[in-house]
Amino acid sequence: MSTRKVEPKVEPHPAAAGYTAPPPHPAGTGRRPEPPAHEPPAPEPRRPVEPRPLQPGEPDWRFSTLAIHAGQEPDPATGAVTVPIYQTSTFHQAELGKHKGYEYARTQNPTRRALESNLAALEGGRYGFAFGSGMAAIGAIANLFKSGDHVIASDDMYGGTFRLFNLVLKPYGLEFSYVDSSDVAALAAAIRPATRLIYVETPSNPLMKVTDLSAVGRLGRERGILTACDNTFMTPYFQKPLALGIDLVVHSTTKYLNGHSDMVGGVVVTDSTEVAERLAFLQNAVGGVPGPFDCWLVLRGTKTLALRMERHNQNALQVARHLAAHPKLGRIHYPGLPDHPGHALMQRQATGFGGMISFDLESLERARRFLGAVRLFTLAESLGGVESLICHPATMTHASVPAAERARVGLGDGLVRLSVGIEDAEDLIADLDQALARL
Repeated sequence: MSTRKVEPKVEPHPAAAGYTAPPPHPAGTGRRPEPPAHEPPAPEPRRPVEPRPLQPGEPDWRFSTLAIHAGQEPDPATGAVTVPIYQTSTFHQAELGKHKGYEYARTQNPTRRALESNLAALEGGRYGFAFGSGMAAIGAIANLFKSGDHVIASDDMYGGTFRLFNLVLKPYGLEFSYVDSSDVAALAAAIRPATRLIYVETPSNPLMKVTDLSAVGRLGRERGILTACDNTFMTPYFQKPLALGIDLVVHSTTKYLNGHSDMVGGVVVTDSTEVAERLAFLQNAVGGVPGPFDCWLVLRGTKTLALRMERHNQNALQVARHLAAHPKLGRIHYPGLPDHPGHALMQRQATGFGGMISFDLESLERARRFLGAVRLFTLAESLGGVESLICHPATMTHASVPAAERARVGLGDGLVRLSVGIEDAEDLIADLDQALARL
């Protein structure tokens, strides 16, 4: 698929600076009580941050050059070309308050800093914050808000995000509405006076619905609401939400960014200095950071991201076309197919379609037989590795979503999800065919 330009980057909206306090709510609404009149409100905790450093010529670098070089200058001590793994918990200080920019590894680590700079560069942002998992990264975004604040989220999204929102954060007073985010009018209709965040996945997990990111970003700016996008499925190689007007981008770095199924991590990228200061405080205060070796593994992965994503995309398109013609299957959820409802939108806002496919086998029993018959596809949680994986969302990745909610959004017990790897596509198709023959 040829590379296309996306819409030019827009200026951040007034609320992109972070949480905007709503007017006081009456007692009994779930908000924490306002401080007494004689007690000034506590200042919003922040930690000063610096934008990622730019190397000479970096603004003109293209994607693959950024992936290999951004944030990864040769080591000044030894000249090592690969960023070292700084496996240390603390750093020497010459005297009180005098150090080399690093004090304690929860707060800063040179390997983590290299990863954060690299991923921020790939997403086109100035600030990156790495976390110990994708869920920790999403949790950091949620921690920007307070009891009584309202979040609108895609109704088809990763089950772990739904679990965090509904079972962890809702009891603390945050309020959530789940909307088909492919319908921007429905998003707008769900906005309340207390709405502080619109959170979307596109394509969605696992039904591959496509959300118009430019429209969501515009809606957020017009209404003074922060916007966030989980870009895990597409990666910045194919889709750049910040350039389309979104304020925060989140990834599970476990998936395509790492690409080798050998670590767990997450990242948040933003262009807003004030939001970055809040995230820096939360990253240090909450402490859900990755270790240096995991950071190094992701840096190794991003070097080949462009090559891998091209192959994932090529293979998935070939597999999806074959499945779409199979007599035992109905609709194939893959935005690269012309009959997908989001196909034209994907062509406008992305430069590829990714490696994720799903389809419905109509019953749990048929899904069970099919999953037990595949040979090359590995039945496992996760996605985005070089090897092809297959899963059953209703009992695996989305088991924490109530059955009634799954049924409402169309996630049936017969749905299976493919993460198409970079093997030979012909072998993957043969494996799927022999498994379908058992049905």
